[in-house]
Amino acid sequence: MFRATGAYLGGHFRLTSGLHSPEYLQCALVLQHPRHAEELGRMLAQRLEKIVWPTGISVVASPAIGGLIIGHEVARALHVRFIFAEREGGKMTLRRGFEVGRGDTAVVVEDVITTGGSTREVVDALRERGTNVLAAGSIIDRSGGAAEVGVPRVALETLQVTAYQPESCPLCAQGIPVVKPGSRSV
Repeated sequence: MFRATGAYLGGHFRLTSGLHSPEYLQCALVLQHPRHAEELGRMLAQRLEKIVWPTGISVVASPAIGGLIIGHEVARALHVRFIFAEREGGKMTLRRGFEVGRGDTAVVVEDVITTGGSTREVVDALRERGTNVLAAGSIIDRSGGAAEVGVPRVALETLQVTAYQPESCPLCAQGIPVVKPGSRSV
């Protein structure tokens, strides 16, 4: 799906984590197609249900903006409500009247995980409100399975993608301009 929709990019990219990489997965280019979004959401919902069974899920939460479409599709497949967190003062927080608390059981869904930072922030925001966060899921895991988010985690595809600290990036050393194609600047 990623290659067919032009969502698998090559070049010199600054990731949301601040790391640099010669590869970038632009999930929005896949998720702009409702049939792909629905299929990916259904597949991710099935994987999440397997790791949280027999506990039921009452809410799916995602970090804005990258997790919005896939989170909504997972919630639709699970027949539960969907909420999202946004950055406010540099921290993920629930706004727009979204409420969760004791008695809610949640999963956190993201499009791509590299370090797990945004997902972990949403897990923490939910826990601060007393929500039982059961698991997290993503379409793509760029960490090779290494990202820690504080709960069990699944991905539809786990990749070991080359990433560099900016100060040791060979693409920077070659003078190749860095591009930030994602949804937020670092």
